[in-house]
Amino acid sequence: MEFIRTEIPDVILCKPTLFGDERGYFCETFKKNELETFLGEEIHFCQDNEAKSSVNVLRGLHYQLPPFAQSKLVRVIKGKVLDVAVDIRKKSPTFGKYVAIELSEENKLQLFVPKGFAHGYVSLENETIFSYKVDNYYNKNSERGILYNDVSININWGKNDTPFIISEKDTIQPTFNNAEVFE
Repeated sequence: MEFIRTEIPDVILCKPTLFGDERGYFCETFKKNELETFLGEEIHFCQDNEAKSSVNVLRGLHYQLPPFAQSKLVRVIKGKVLDVAVDIRKKSPTFGKYVAIELSEENKLQLFVPKGFAHGYVSLENETIFSYKVDNYYNKNSERGILYNDVSININWGKNDTPFIISEKDTIQPTFNNAEVFE
């Protein structure tokens, strides 16, 4: 597995090695020891989550506050998404900046999103299956979000002629300037 730092160095692109032949392919999607060696810290993933989405479904931007903050390792099993991680660490030099990476069943790329980031994605194909590991359990009282189309972040969600399909909860999230962030 190859690990590549993005424009925000704490967000890591993970590129698995594919072995393929006429039967199909094989790849290792997660190796704890390799990720920990690259990060220089231990990771304790405790839960795997999966979501299926129609095309133009936008989920996010979500995060949990400490002590329930979560690091995530995200990937697409089927279909394609534009995956977005926004730095919400107040003391970070990239505070308020974001990384957007296309993840798909074809490219097999994964994204490691550390604690201190709001996360979201838009499905670019119908019946997209999105999977991710987290290192802390979900805690409803700690759940927070940021409005996906906040003008101060100005996320480019890609060219889209069709309106996004968004949960009511995600349409009423606070703006970045009014959100609770990491100190």
